[in-house]
Amino acid sequence: MTIEQLIWLVPLLPLLGFVINGLGRNSLSKGLVGIIGSGVILASFIISVVIFFSLQGDTQKSHEVFLFDWISAGTLHIPLSFLIDPLSSIMLLIITGIGFLIHLYSTSYMHNDEGFGKFFSYLNLFVFFMLLLVLGSNYIVMFIGWEGVGLCSYLLIGFWYTNTAYASAAKKAFVMNRIGDLGFLLGVFLMFNFFGSVEFSKIFPQAANMLPGNNTLVLITILLFIGACGKSAQLPLFTWLPDAMAGPTPVSALIHAATMVTAGIYMIARSSVLFDLAPLTQHIIAIVGITTALIAAIIALTQTDIKKVLAYSTVSQLGYMFLGLGVGAYTGSFFHVLTHAFFKALLFLGAGSVIHAMHHEQDMRHMGGLRKKLPVTFLTMMIGTIAIAGLPPFSGFFSKDEILANAYQYSPILWGVGVLTAFLTSFYMFRMMFLTFSGNYRGTHHEESHVHESPKAMTIPLIILAILAAIGGAINIPHVFGGNEWLAHWLSPVVAQHELDLTHSTEFTLMGVSVVAAIIALLYAYTRYVKGARVPVADEAPRSALAKLSYNKFYLDEIYDFIITKPLDAFSRFFYRIIDTKFIDGIVNGLGWSTNEASKGVRLLQSGNVGFYIFMMVFGIIALLAYTFYYI
Repeated sequence: MTIEQLIWLVPLLPLLGFVINGLGRNSLSKGLVGIIGSGVILASFIISVVIFFSLQGDTQKSHEVFLFDWISAGTLHIPLSFLIDPLSSIMLLIITGIGFLIHLYSTSYMHNDEGFGKFFSYLNLFVFFMLLLVLGSNYIVMFIGWEGVGLCSYLLIGFWYTNTAYASAAKKAFVMNRIGDLGFLLGVFLMFNFFGSVEFSKIFPQAANMLPGNNTLVLITILLFIGACGKSAQLPLFTWLPDAMAGPTPVSALIHAATMVTAGIYMIARSSVLFDLAPLTQHIIAIVGITTALIAAIIALTQTDIKKVLAYSTVSQLGYMFLGLGVGAYTGSFFHVLTHAFFKALLFLGAGSVIHAMHHEQDMRHMGGLRKKLPVTFLTMMIGTIAIAGLPPFSGFFSKDEILANAYQYSPILWGVGVLTAFLTSFYMFRMMFLTFSGNYRGTHHEESHVHESPKAMTIPLIILAILAAIGGAINIPHVFGGNEWLAHWLSPVVAQHELDLTHSTEFTLMGVSVVAAIIALLYAYTRYVKGARVPVADEAPRSALAKLSYNKFYLDEIYDFIITKPLDAFSRFFYRIIDTKFIDGIVNGLGWSTNEASKGVRLLQSGNVGFYIFMMVFGIIALLAYTFYYI
């Protein structure tokens, strides 16, 4: 079968899984729900692998598959069509491959949950919309997938909606994403007005002939970037993602590590032709990205909830990816999307294994000494931690180094902040590992006796992801190490490429600085939390000013509440009490009152006297005749 014949099956299968599990959630057995939910994703993955290898042997490298005309109004023609090329083929492998492992993991993790069938139907629906997002050949199909994953994130974050805090977290994620989505939509409107189309194949060739710095292009790219900020959790729209840890742990791994939050990076990489022509936008992206990376890393230093540490780590790593996009390292940024999908999905699922073993305890202050109790979880999470810390030869080292090298070429200041962020990343990640797995168990002896390794359905995905996190960097080994940068060559027909103009000695020096910084952070964390056996005291706030800012998350939620939420609440109360109740209701009620009062007077004319009625009728006829005579 050809690529054109296979591609539509990739999103269709998860959609079928959603329909079957959604309708049969109360009648199908949990085993069958798990087989259907995981099986459709595995089938999509196998088809994606076939498509990927078919594309490798294809000289064309790009296929637009038309399904049907969707919207046609005036000059606006939007087909529902898919684009399969080097960029989307890699995304298919990430979404379906990592997605299958998370589905498999969920069959055990969620087994005792009453909403098992509903959970798998939501997961399948999410995968369907994410596939639609990356396969769309135009911005409207992409936007449908974009909105769909936003809806599914709301459903999955608030899956345990009976908990008020979890339901509020879901609403917060939904609203903050809508703010970004408005920017995306305005950018698409402006694009249609400027280019006369929303099709990639018509917009990008027109843009390629334009001069850099065009004001309209700058505005379009800024609006698209606002959309990316919402979906990919960048300042000032990132506070929803840490709260999204309210959802089940597999949700955190799927949505907030491997797929949904990378949608913004994918969209900008897909639109690299436009962003390359808007240097101002690129500069803004780089500044916002590195600022987000640094602030999130500082916040992660003092968190005690294991999932919150990973959540702020995700925000920080996404900031790194945006730094790469801003300095023109589109391939490096996408490379980090790949490696991050491996090690962050691994770390979230590993955290879920710890939480499962600890009977849903997430506070690291109540853990400790779990290394011997959870050997597989410990070993795999350690591999993920080494990878995210950027230590060679694990995957995170290669992707992070490529971003930092390009950042150095763009601005040594950005590179310096990036190295500082790498130092903090290494520290807070090893702090998390040492607090969780080293020292003595800090719970009761009864609790300790019940701690055990997770079942194979949970540990097998951990092992596979650990292998990928360890060797995943091989797909884009730089020339300085004798590699051929396979990923850069693969993406070159689709994503703008910029040569790195640094000597090998400079590259090695930059690598050495970042690696030494990560090792120093590791040793400091070891000295503090293993040798020094330091454990954060429960309910004790940090003493230093910076530690207080970190512990209280820079008071960002409080600031947003003060400058946005409270004024809007006051504004809405004013409209309710004055405009709605007194003005609008006053008009409506006044009309009713005046009609009622007028009828009281008019009803007196109904006297029952027939002679009076005849008199009024004759008077009316005379009045009509007079009107006709004088005015007509």
